[in-house]
Amino acid sequence: MIDLMVHLLFLLLLPPLLMGIINKTKAGFAGRRGAPLLQRYYDILKLLRKGMVLSATTTWVFQAGPLITLIAVLLAGLLVPLGSSPALFSFTGDFLLFAYLFGLARFFTTSAALDTGSAFEGMGASREVTFAVLTEPAMFFAFLVLARLSASLSLAGMLHSRFVALDYPGSVAPMVMILLGLFIVFLAENSRIPVDDPTTHLELTMIHEVMVLDHSGPLLGVIEYASALKFFVLGSVLINIVMPLYTDRPWLNWLMFTSGMIGLAFLVGTIESITGRLRLPRVPALLIVAVLLCSSAFVILLR
Repeated sequence: MIDLMVHLLFLLLLPPLLMGIINKTKAGFAGRRGAPLLQRYYDILKLLRKGMVLSATTTWVFQAGPLITLIAVLLAGLLVPLGSSPALFSFTGDFLLFAYLFGLARFFTTSAALDTGSAFEGMGASREVTFAVLTEPAMFFAFLVLARLSASLSLAGMLHSRFVALDYPGSVAPMVMILLGLFIVFLAENSRIPVDDPTTHLELTMIHEVMVLDHSGPLLGVIEYASALKFFVLGSVLINIVMPLYTDRPWLNWLMFTSGMIGLAFLVGTIESITGRLRLPRVPALLIVAVLLCSSAFVILLR
């Protein structure tokens, strides 16, 4: 029971902190002090207290988009085991639901952007769904590899099973390959460098930020929180793959998981500090690399 409560607390409260760690890391590389670690919490609360401006051309889709996106990402988070806690919901084939909950979130995010009637936001929505065509196959191939190694068709079984890659002949290379592929997918799904830059505004190369330009007040606060939650949920999948073995001490499991998430946020901040965003025509090539890595890993295991 305690693990389940901690599971919910981590899922609901930790995501904005990871955004603060990324910003603090980038500030450190730039020689600046940077905003406080808790700044994202303050920003979200401030937005939730503000008023909201709605265009006369928008419909209910514009307002429902952020809310449905948040609910979809939250439900996806309930399917992922955290620390020593099992997933709150688990069943055979739930990895399909996990992937398509993010697809549902993407659908309503892009629909809300198109609902404004802005060609600029439509441009960002077009890029979002185009890149999703490449990220989703990579994710599915990675799940198939994990299903093969863990002999489970549930996400909790794939991520929380006590399998060791070395116990499965020839599985070390596939595990490394899907980790690299999923990390690329992770950066793309969260609109991070080198795929997108979340700090840019009014640039022709924007993807996610351009889709939410017309949102304000509470709706923008929901979008910011859902973005941080998506980072946390997809990041937890990576951390569970890197650290599939857990001890019999719950407090140590949670410490390992928290350290892994903080390390992932620091890694993302470091990447964004030492590299730049790719030119837009080169982004599909990067995503194709992720597809090839994950599909090749699956083919290797079939031999």
